[in-house]
Amino acid sequence: MTGAAAQEYAAAVMARVLAPTHDSEAIPGLQALAHLRLDEHVDLDEVLQRIVDEVVRRLGADRGTLYLVDHARGELVSHVAHLPELAEIRLRVGEGVAGWVAQTGESVIVPDSPDDARFDPRIDTLTGYSTDTMLAVPIRRADAAVIGVMQVLNKAIGLFNSADRDRLQALAAEIAGILDRTSLRSQLRPSAARPLEFRFNHIVGESTAMRVVFDRTARAARTDATVLVRGESGSGKEAIARAVHTNSPRRGRPFIKVDCAALPAQLIENELFGHERGAFTGADQAADGMVHAADTGTLFLDEVGELPLSVQGTLLRLLQDRAYMRVGGTQPRTVDLRFVCATHRDLEAEVAAGRFRQDLYYRLRVVQIVVPPLRERGPADLDRLIDHFVYEFTRTHQRPGLDLSLAARAALHAHHWPGNVRELENCIESAVVLAAGRSIEPQGLSIIESQRPASTPPASAPHSSATSDAFTSGIRSLKDLEKAYVAHVLAQCRGNRSEAARVLGIGRNTLLRKIKDE
Repeated sequence: MTGAAAQEYAAAVMARVLAPTHDSEAIPGLQALAHLRLDEHVDLDEVLQRIVDEVVRRLGADRGTLYLVDHARGELVSHVAHLPELAEIRLRVGEGVAGWVAQTGESVIVPDSPDDARFDPRIDTLTGYSTDTMLAVPIRRADAAVIGVMQVLNKAIGLFNSADRDRLQALAAEIAGILDRTSLRSQLRPSAARPLEFRFNHIVGESTAMRVVFDRTARAARTDATVLVRGESGSGKEAIARAVHTNSPRRGRPFIKVDCAALPAQLIENELFGHERGAFTGADQAADGMVHAADTGTLFLDEVGELPLSVQGTLLRLLQDRAYMRVGGTQPRTVDLRFVCATHRDLEAEVAAGRFRQDLYYRLRVVQIVVPPLRERGPADLDRLIDHFVYEFTRTHQRPGLDLSLAARAALHAHHWPGNVRELENCIESAVVLAAGRSIEPQGLSIIESQRPASTPPASAPHSSATSDAFTSGIRSLKDLEKAYVAHVLAQCRGNRSEAARVLGIGRNTLLRKIKDE
């Protein structure tokens, strides 16, 4: 999202939340705000930053910080702050004023920070900033659990008062609602076992390979350059394509998807460019195509490697000149659009075989983003995706309290995932829907046991050599899988048994029994 687009969104939020009111009246617009939603793959930091910018301006503060609670680490982390001196702030829950608010769930007005026993000068020392006055309020989920803290510093005129506190509390409620409409909600649970990590909404991952994808996506989004997204089927190419558009200056303009593999060859040109009246039998009137529909926005050509040669030349002209003709037409039409394409094909091999134009290939790969297959993203990404899908589908299908057993998680780690993230998503949704009891067991997972091909490199994430074979071999007993997964988690936690027990969601004594039984 561009700064202007994010600022516009934030202003709309603040206009509803922070409109002038009398203390005896409810703040207007809260119901209307509930209908607002974030775009699917928006950069979450950018939107929240603009909201903080707006509340700081409205409250007449000098700086503001939005902390989120990292339950797995027992910390507050600032992903949004007016702190150019620091990329991130981390506080222990209970540390400083913000930590105290997170711990107690109470709002606090600090008229003189240095004299307040809760104030910790450590951040001021690091930044060189001087905090004099402060207002901080908790951000709560619907079940009242604290998931963050909203803090503003140094009011320009006078001191923060109860009216400021009431307005900031109203804003905190709206931010909680916004967070609950994003993929962050699964990580902000008090029971979250993995540290807080995010970038784009509804794109889950933290592996090195995915960080490269996120960085390239963010860089490409700021421009109008043509983007080629490559990766296996089901790896998440469309999500990345949408993130490029959503965070670009063209956000709010059309995003038109054309599935090149789903259209018969004889219809693709007509679907893309439209036709003139009388161009063919049945063409009783002129019609526009997808290219016209995408004007001023983004045209997403999914599986562009499937385009027949007869259409590739026409697409090349469109890429070069932003001009095309309807089928049966004689007058060129111009458009203003951005191209994002995706393919699972080896385009270099297609060019060598004469099935794909070399000049078109070079036009498409101005910026190339390669989405790694799930099996190469490492166990940490797999666990994050598992947790995300279990949480989302138990909500969607109203199965509260349904858990994934340790043996089932081990079985998921043992699978090769030829269908990538899409296969995992469908597998977990099916298991949630069909689970008969309170726990998803291995037999409830709709996966076909597979063995990792010898040519496929192992996951790049660090793991113990003593446990890696358990997740690259063929069919094994559930008892063996559970033992291997316990050992695997212990290795990931560097032998810290308390940490491993927390990650596994079991008590430390239970973990010790499982280790003893091995």
